[in-house]
Amino acid sequence: MGAFGDELLAIVAHEWVWRILVALGVAVVGMWLARWVSRLLDRLLKRTHVDEILRNFLRNVAYAVVVIVMLVVALDFAGVPTTSLLAVIGAAGLGIGLALKDSLSNIASGVMLIVLRPFNAGDAVRVCDLEGVIDSVRIFQTRMHTVDNRLIVLPNSQITAGPIINYTISGTRRVDLSLGIAFGDDVAALRAVLLGVAAANRDVHASPPPEVLLVAGDPSHVTVQLRAWTDASAHPRVQSELLEAALAAFSAQGLSVPRPMREVHVFHHGQPGAAAAVQLPDAVLTSSL
Repeated sequence: MGAFGDELLAIVAHEWVWRILVALGVAVVGMWLARWVSRLLDRLLKRTHVDEILRNFLRNVAYAVVVIVMLVVALDFAGVPTTSLLAVIGAAGLGIGLALKDSLSNIASGVMLIVLRPFNAGDAVRVCDLEGVIDSVRIFQTRMHTVDNRLIVLPNSQITAGPIINYTISGTRRVDLSLGIAFGDDVAALRAVLLGVAAANRDVHASPPPEVLLVAGDPSHVTVQLRAWTDASAHPRVQSELLEAALAAFSAQGLSVPRPMREVHVFHHGQPGAAAAVQLPDAVLTSSL
C-alpha cells in the first residue's frame, strides 16, 4: 500500500478517532431521537385534548432536554470529562435562571393559566383592574382587547398574582338597573311597571324571574333596583335597552326620577325675623359655591 497507506491505517487505528466517530454517530442519533420524542409527545397530548399553546411548549421542552442529554453522552464517548461540563452547565443554568427570573415567572404563570383555565379565548374578564375580551394566552403574556378595540398585553405573572373576574364563563349575567323614586310614589305600581319592562325584552330570561327590590334611601329619594338575568354576551345591550324602556315607562306614567335637593337657610343679620328657607338642587348649589 505504500507509505501513505500505512500512515492512514495508523491514524485510523488510534482510539480517539473511533471515539470521535462514535460521538458523531451518537449526536446524529440523538437529534433524530429528539425529533421523534417531541412528535410522539405532541400526538399523545393532542389525543388528550391538551391546549395547543401548552402542547407546543412541552414539545419544545422535550426536544431541548433530549438534545442536551444526547450531546452530553456524545461528549462522554469522545473522551471529554463530562463531570466538569455538567458543573459548568449547572452553574450557567443557575445564572441564566436568576437573570431571567421574571421571564421564567411569566412562563410558569402562563402554564398555570393554560392548565387551570380560569378563562378561555373570547371570555369577557376583569384582570389587573382592566376589562376586556381574551384574545390569546401565550407563554409569556396574555392578549385581550377592550370594547373600543384597544389591544391590552399583560404579563402572565401579573394576572395570576391578582383576582380574576370572568363575566362569561357561567353563560349568564344579571342586569342590575337602579332608579330613584320619590317617597310618595306607589311602589307596587312602579314594581309592576319595571317587571313589565323586563318581560317585554326578549333577551331577559324567565328563569330566574326578574325582581324589583328597594335597595337604598336618602333624604331626597328611594332607590329601587330591577334585577334581570340574560346571556353574558348580551349584557351591555340588554342593560341599555332596559334603562331606555324604564325611562319611557316612567314618562308615560307621569313620573320622573327625583333630583337630590338640599334645604338652605339664609339669615339676614340685623333684620328682625329674617330667615328664609330655600330649596335648591344640588347641581345649582355646586355651581354657585
